Amino acid sequence: MRRTIFPLVLLLAATGGVADAGDLAKTRSGTVECRVDLSAQVRHQDVRLWLPYPTSDSDQVIRDVKVTGDFADSAVYTDRVHGTPMLYARWDKGAANRTLTLSFGVEREEVLRRDFPEKEAAWDPRDYALYLAPTSLGPTDGAVKQLADKITAGKTTVLEKAKAVYDWVCENTFRDPDTKGCGQGNVCKLLETPGGKCADLHSVFVSLTRAAGVPSREVFGLRLGKKPEEDVTGSQHCWAEFFLPGYGWVPVDAADVRKAMLTEKLTLSDARTGELRAYYWGGIDAYRVKLAMGRDLVLGPPQAGAPLNYLMYPYAEIGGKPVDWLEPKSFRYAITFRETP
Repeated sequence: MRRTIFPLVLLLAATGGVADAGDLAKTRSGTVECRVDLSAQVRHQDVRLWLPYPTSDSDQVIRDVKVTGDFADSAVYTDRVHGTPMLYARWDKGAANRTLTLSFGVEREEVLRRDFPEKEAAWDPRDYALYLAPTSLGPTDGAVKQLADKITAGKTTVLEKAKAVYDWVCENTFRDPDTKGCGQGNVCKLLETPGGKCADLHSVFVSLTRAAGVPSREVFGLRLGKKPEEDVTGSQHCWAEFFLPGYGWVPVDAADVRKAMLTEKLTLSDARTGELRAYYWGGIDAYRVKLAMGRDLVLGPPQAGAPLNYLMYPYAEIGGKPVDWLEPKSFRYAITFRETP
């Protein structure tokens, strides 16, 4: 995969700050290592762990996947609805240590998809029913439908409707740095108080676009560090895609627009904001890796707890009870990124 240069204005640093000279590559390559340690949990109960398991696609190459640890058994599964891959491991009762390391190499490309056809192709919504359906935290009726109709009034094509919703999210939501993790994506609550992080803002985008008849989905991943070696344990990131008939899936990242506005103290009228909005409409930077898709997941093997909101963080159950993956005192894990020399 080639390394080329693109204008500084087109890249938002993964930290949300202004990009520097080292941020100008259209590709990013390196190794991600995730180390999980559940040894501090009680020993008289069994432990089960699920991790998002990356795979190659048109925008990224995954290689050299390695899994090590002291688990009793492990395997790779996919959920039956979305086909999201996951690594599963299990430790028996009484295990003295419970450690697992997943590492993989990644080559990731910047994605630019804006050469849209002049005329929208014919399509059947039944073919995309999964991406038009509500989720437990993302309804498509009631207040969501009313707002979607208002936002897309006068818009007749999928592209026009998706762009109207993207603009609305950019203009009417905000990044709340106090949100835990990437947010839960509870759309009804977010319409009342439209502040959160990436999973929140893109859940709003997905619910509104689906309510407007536009197939869409969240993409759950991890930001790749900008330094030669970097701790990216808290760098999970969610963006979104909508389906344009006759063209394919188009990425958007309104959350990175709002993150830059917060960290760079930008207003909606600033030229920099306009540049970011233009870039993240149909474009995403190379400093991320896709890990999973889907909401309300039934894992493989099925978890004892409720359907999982999304699989972006490690998920574990001790004696059949979920462990809070955002609480480091009860769930210890670390993720590092090392760039390819």
